[in-house]
Amino acid sequence: MASKGICVVDPIGDMLTRVRNALMRNQAQVTLPASNLKMELARILKEEGYLADCRVESTNGAKRLILQLKYKGKRGREHVITGLARVSRPGCRVYVTKDEIPRVLNGLGLAVLSTSQGLLADHEARQRGIGGELLCKVW
Repeated sequence: MASKGICVVDPIGDMLTRVRNALMRNQAQVTLPASNLKMELARILKEEGYLADCRVESTNGAKRLILQLKYKGKRGREHVITGLARVSRPGCRVYVTKDEIPRVLNGLGLAVLSTSQGLLADHEARQRGIGGELLCKVW
């Protein structure tokens, strides 16, 4: 558990790493500090079927984002998320136009973009005809 006062330079990278680590340990949920950006990313992952649930809890004035991970298979231990990749980082931003939005696993995966209209899934950004910062890829 992180102690108070630690500053995370890349909150999205931290979120993806926590999810990746929880999947490797077959944990049911992940708890992390909440922010509007992380809540929007979690909402998109839930809508696209990569998370079972996401909610925000407030404890002693500190908001925590709780992600319920989704598993499949007979024993419920096959990961729905098989891979997560951070694309745009604080040291190297990656921007794409509407024509350059990647198709992750030929459309089976998901790319998340930060646009002028908020965080969007790749298919929604293509539909609206806008590009933006390519935050991450999920498959």
